[in-house]
Amino acid sequence: MGHGGNVIQELTTDHREVEEIFGRIEALPPGSKERKILADQATMELVRHSVAEEAYLYPAVRMHVKGGDALADKELEDHAEAERLMKDLEGLEPDDPQFDTCMARLMSEIRSHVTDEEENLFPQLQAVCPPEALDELGDKVRRAKKTAPTRPHPAAPDHPPANKLLAPGAGLVDRMRDALSGRGKES
Repeated sequence: MGHGGNVIQELTTDHREVEEIFGRIEALPPGSKERKILADQATMELVRHSVAEEAYLYPAVRMHVKGGDALADKELEDHAEAERLMKDLEGLEPDDPQFDTCMARLMSEIRSHVTDEEENLFPQLQAVCPPEALDELGDKVRRAKKTAPTRPHPAAPDHPPANKLLAPGAGLVDRMRDALSGRGKES
């Protein structure tokens, strides 16, 4: 993840990448080991994406959009639910009967969240935020994703400044664990 463009273009491209991974998961038979590998990849992308949104997108929504506090709070609730599902999924093997149930719930949650952002939140932000500010937010989101965690941390703070302070450290530890375990790498 890290595509260029303003914050809306960046995050929308992330959405498409995750949806592509979901499609690949759905195309595989239940119990396939590849489903776990792809689920890990989706989780890594979703966690980085969420951390960046929480650090930069939602504070901008609170600042610029009328009713932005309620909008941002709703999106944070969606993130919290998705993070709990990803944490549950992390402990499941693809042949566990709960794997498919949990994966289906995560995909449904993420798809609903994406639709809400793209049809509601993004247009509202774009209508009130100058293009230069959207471009700057895109740069900040890209930088945040580079150092963000890659594993779900449901108890981690999701509001600035604590999230901005703690995410890079958690991200470093997560990336080290991923490198040592091979997590998220296709075989």
